[in-house]
Amino acid sequence: MSTFNGLVAEFPDIRVDFFRSHPDLRPPLACFLSHIHSDHLAGLESLRSPFVYCSAATREMLLRLERLPCRINYARGILEARIQRYRHLKNLLKPLPLETPIILELEPGNNLQVTLFNANHCPGSVMFLFEGNAKAALYTGDIRSEPWHVSAIARSPALVEYSSGLKTIDTIYLDTSFTDDIEFPTKSEGIRELLLKVSKYPEDTIFHFQAWTYGYEDVWIALSKALQSKIHVDRYKSLIYRSLVAKDKDHQFAAQFHLAPEAPALVGFMCGNTSHPGCLTLDENVRVHSCEKGNYCQKVKTSPVVWIKPIITRLPNGQDIAEVGVGGGGDDLEREAELDYLLPEDIESLLELIGDEDDIPADIQEEFRVFLLGAISSGRKIPLDMERSTFGEENETNLTNCVQAIARKLKSRATQVLTDSSKDALPTTITFPYSRHASFPELCNLVDAFKPKDIWPCTVNVPHWLAHGITIGGLFGQFCSDDRFRHDQMMIDRYPNTSSNTHDFEDTQATTASERLSQQEIACLPPSSVSRPEPAMEKSYQPSLDAIDRGSLAHGDRLDSCSGDIGPDCACEDPASSNHNDNSESVDIEGLQDSQDSEKSGYAFEIRMHAYYAILDNARYNTCERIGFLSTTDNHTLAEQEFDC
Repeated sequence: MSTFNGLVAEFPDIRVDFFRSHPDLRPPLACFLSHIHSDHLAGLESLRSPFVYCSAATREMLLRLERLPCRINYARGILEARIQRYRHLKNLLKPLPLETPIILELEPGNNLQVTLFNANHCPGSVMFLFEGNAKAALYTGDIRSEPWHVSAIARSPALVEYSSGLKTIDTIYLDTSFTDDIEFPTKSEGIRELLLKVSKYPEDTIFHFQAWTYGYEDVWIALSKALQSKIHVDRYKSLIYRSLVAKDKDHQFAAQFHLAPEAPALVGFMCGNTSHPGCLTLDENVRVHSCEKGNYCQKVKTSPVVWIKPIITRLPNGQDIAEVGVGGGGDDLEREAELDYLLPEDIESLLELIGDEDDIPADIQEEFRVFLLGAISSGRKIPLDMERSTFGEENETNLTNCVQAIARKLKSRATQVLTDSSKDALPTTITFPYSRHASFPELCNLVDAFKPKDIWPCTVNVPHWLAHGITIGGLFGQFCSDDRFRHDQMMIDRYPNTSSNTHDFEDTQATTASERLSQQEIACLPPSSVSRPEPAMEKSYQPSLDAIDRGSLAHGDRLDSCSGDIGPDCACEDPASSNHNDNSESVDIEGLQDSQDSEKSGYAFEIRMHAYYAILDNARYNTCERIGFLSTTDNHTLAEQEFDC
């Protein structure tokens, strides 16, 4: 999932793929949308100005996109859904052609040149090259930079001066969904494997390809051609893809034109007076289906079905790495529910309701709480594993359904091993590698082709990066023309107590220092997440109260290990303990890790939440609420003096 905050340092007057306001910065003069996956639409539904520039395909598909934004009715403990489209953006969305440098006048005397390039991710997905004032920035959005794709954009007339070294890109804002050094099969290799597998089944076999998001259109086309069968889809999918075929409404006999290369093969085209259908159909009597999850057609419900599931890649030991929520996208092809962007005060009320639900197990409640804290920092809506049918005629469902839906989504995030139960019989589930995001070697190839000065990652799991010592310099430094990386410096400033050997602390979560954030970085945080700078801790191993910041919980990571937890389960050694040498600058790592194996108290989370909100209140209202520190052994149940205002 994208964690990019929309800010391009070289061009502060624009926003890209994140449309929530930054209160400490002036409003943008132009916005840009790379594609319609839900993790790139944060705040777009409430945008009223300025213009949003995108590809023509993205515009038409977005205007037909249906979501179910949900809000909690705290008084009655229910989840309310409001069907909402992006139709109100009709006059704000401005389509731009690809590979055509275009000068936009942001304001008198302030011009920006932008060029769009195919991102090889899903229909309409693009990269943006921004140029002006002797600066250049390339924003990739979500990208699959296969060798052929890098070669194509490097030869583009609008980018050749950068790939040839005549000019240098200042920063590439890069899709860093995958940073492990693992090769991915190309899309064509994945499709070849799939076609080989389906060819072994009898000719009357019914297949269902579970395409839950945009980006698998080439798989549809290949399956349809190989099996000589149309692909059954529901009306919603059909409506979305038919928007990619357009014609001049003022002329009855005007020729059709297609907004994406996949459009003719998917939904058909006109040749003279003859209509040629595409591979997608509403007819259920076909061999291949991709109808909506939770609303399968009768053919799928009543027939033996072979399920086709894409994976990211296959490891040398034969393990299939399933693509479940990786890199965002959610369930964009399914009209499912999503929880509206939450503020800390919403979280507090919701947690109270969860605590009153007797039929929600304690472990699920805890996972749900941590998940909600991550929602604060992400600034994005939370996709729920709930179909439209879950909501009754009044567009309402109970809170228990909501919590259980998120719990299912949390469990699905884990890496899955998909194996066949029988080696003799043909399996009922077919997997094939087809990643929509670039592998790390592919990203290196892209960066090496342009040799920019700097790289800014657009997908960062902060605890994971800190735990494994991941840096931009370590990942891409050898391919860049400069050795200074803004993101690495920001991480050092924000996490000063984390050494270069942080991979030794794999079970710990680094603390933060919000007082070190620049004004622009503070603006990237949700307004209610920014607190007054706290007194600095004396020891590097001591927990910081500022443990909840943008990105540190963005991927649902648990607050298990020395992450600033203030409560009876804190794994840190107490600073007042007589067993600790005050002059020591090292930490007993073995003892620290052993202490993390203890069972967490159910009361711990409430203590941490109280401390967190006390900090916020002290910052907002200039109050001096005491914040107590409780040790694991309960030897210090009284508030420590240094935590007082």
